[in-house]
Amino acid sequence: MQSSIKQTALRTIQMEAQSIQGLSSFIDTDFERAIEAIVSCKGRLVISGIGKSAVIAQKIVATLNSTGTPSIFMHAADAIHGDLGMVQHDDIVMIISKSGSSPEIKVLVPLIRNLGNILIAMVGNVESYLAKQSSIVLNTTVDQEACPNNLAPTTSTTAQLVMGDAIATCLIELKGFGSDDFAKLHPGGMLGKKLYLRISDIYADNEKPSVLLDQSLKEVIVEITKKRLGATAVVDDQKNLRGIITDGDLRRMLEKNHVSENIRAENIMSSQPKIIDPDELAVNALDIMRKHEISQIVVAKGGKYLGMVHLHDLLKEGFI
Repeated sequence: MQSSIKQTALRTIQMEAQSIQGLSSFIDTDFERAIEAIVSCKGRLVISGIGKSAVIAQKIVATLNSTGTPSIFMHAADAIHGDLGMVQHDDIVMIISKSGSSPEIKVLVPLIRNLGNILIAMVGNVESYLAKQSSIVLNTTVDQEACPNNLAPTTSTTAQLVMGDAIATCLIELKGFGSDDFAKLHPGGMLGKKLYLRISDIYADNEKPSVLLDQSLKEVIVEITKKRLGATAVVDDQKNLRGIITDGDLRRMLEKNHVSENIRAENIMSSQPKIIDPDELAVNALDIMRKHEISQIVVAKGGKYLGMVHLHDLLKEGFI
């Protein structure tokens, strides 16, 4: 029983992997024409389908919208009952279908052609009605479904999904859609925070522990305790950053030396603290902390001490 389950799963994965690999031979001049048409489109890309292909169409629409290509989903069945009105003059229509010959598709295609829009077919049968009536054909033919009965859409929908991703990535490159653009469209959740939240958004609300070079050990301890960030910056009279003293620095000093009233901040500070510019992304602070195994990082600009960010701040923002 367990052996059979494993074999079935592995066979499914192998068949779907082969279907994806087979798409390489279908990246042809029609694929290039499709990308060029979409890049030049003054309207939107309207993507339609029926059944499982409709689900794939919705995913492709979501991917394109999130990467700078305005797109909308139009269910093929609803289109022939009024939703066709969403197709505007400057839009391009792409219909996704394995067979290319379902009844809804056969009704929809002539209506699209009458509107005069460019029609792209993503189809698993290049001899089908849909393929022959379309301006551009994206071939997603597969040899066999992974379903044991060769019926349930499996390898065919995987091929459609990957072809959609190929379209999206080409458009991203041609449009020069970068991480800043991505952040504007993904302001919510962790993905958005990683792309837009900056150190300046965090440190300003924190305490700013600092002591002067000649302040005593007692004053250092009081400052660290009072500001509750586990460290204090050491600065000169002009607020230039000169070093940092952490809880760990204090513990190591006590392990090695007898406490003396003559100890000053400059005697125990680390003179090369890890610093970050306030304009840096907050996620970069986390990378530095992890790399150097530290719990806080000093915020400075032009040598001037501005504040401090603690690991707990990043935890609170959900980075960890």
